[in-house]
Amino acid sequence: MATPDFITTLRADAGQQLLWLPGVTAIVFDDEGRVLLGRRSDNGRWSVIGGIPDPGEQPAECAVREVFEETAVRCVVERVVLVQALKPVTYPNGDTCQYMDITLRCRAVGGEARVNDDESLEVAWFDVDALPRLHEFSQHRIKQALSDAPTWFEQTAAE
Repeated sequence: MATPDFITTLRADAGQQLLWLPGVTAIVFDDEGRVLLGRRSDNGRWSVIGGIPDPGEQPAECAVREVFEETAVRCVVERVVLVQALKPVTYPNGDTCQYMDITLRCRAVGGEARVNDDESLEVAWFDVDALPRLHEFSQHRIKQALSDAPTWFEQTAAE
């Protein structure tokens, strides 16, 4: 996955210390109720689409941009599905990040699903009852996007 220029600039001063970053995940459905997935080039696994907003970019704008950049599908954002602080991750180069993920339910409005950058090996639509093997991260977000429940967030322990 390409590192955004603004993070490369931050890393020049911050080194490999923990960076707290926004992240946006887009759960995109088509008119047939299928979900859009990409098979990632970094680990070969199927996953939902997502990325990091540019400075000043709204989460919905980021979702629309990332979906198009990665899949050539045009979409509109319908609602916030989930907000969650993820656990810190350390990359192979030693950089550490922690993301605040905002997951958005989106609806496809145009374009043909195809690999549109170097972040994916494949891109495809899947029936929600015939998904490929997915990490819990993607499974949970798809489940929440299919639900009519209010926005999901991590519950804090009662005091």
